[in-house]
Amino acid sequence: MKLYDGGRAPNPRRVRVFLAEKGIEVPLVPVDMGAMGHRDEEVASRNPLRRLPVLELDDGTIITESVAICRYFEELHPEPPLFGTGAVGRAQVEMWQRRMELNFLSAIAAAFRHLHPAMKEWEVPQVAEWGEANKPKALEFLALLDRELASREFIAGDSYSIADITGLIAIDFMKPARLAVPEELGNVRRWYDAVAARPSAKA
Repeated sequence: MKLYDGGRAPNPRRVRVFLAEKGIEVPLVPVDMGAMGHRDEEVASRNPLRRLPVLELDDGTIITESVAICRYFEELHPEPPLFGTGAVGRAQVEMWQRRMELNFLSAIAAAFRHLHPAMKEWEVPQVAEWGEANKPKALEFLALLDRELASREFIAGDSYSIADITGLIAIDFMKPARLAVPEELGNVRRWYDAVAARPSAKA
């Protein structure tokens, strides 16, 4: 088994944080995304979308997409549960994971990919108007999240989950996207300080 890893890019890091929370070690194959290594044949032959991370199992099976990879490891190592427990708990984690990904991380990624000069060769064409349009979307969702976090410790309830991992990665991605968490969002800041202090956040 080996994991083709893209360093500080959000999705590869999301898997590494998940594995660290589980205490799972997987051999990493570093790929230099800055040098477009993810578009080389080594990655492209395993993932035609030429994106990372890519998990290759011992029998040659390929699993891509960060949440799918995390689900695979959740099935093999159910403790600690990071996708929730019980029917309601799992549904709530799924609901918030989807919200964090579709309404927050995706908006930050769009702002970064369509506005940052370093992404000119990656995002063709760059549409600056779309990048700018996504900035307020991300901040509006953060305001909603701040209201939700007034009544609980973690994003999907009382336990840390993959929704918190996605949120952590997204907020860290705000800096290169030239966004900042508004000062008045005290609940988001409290939550972020707590999850960023977990050892897994350094993965």
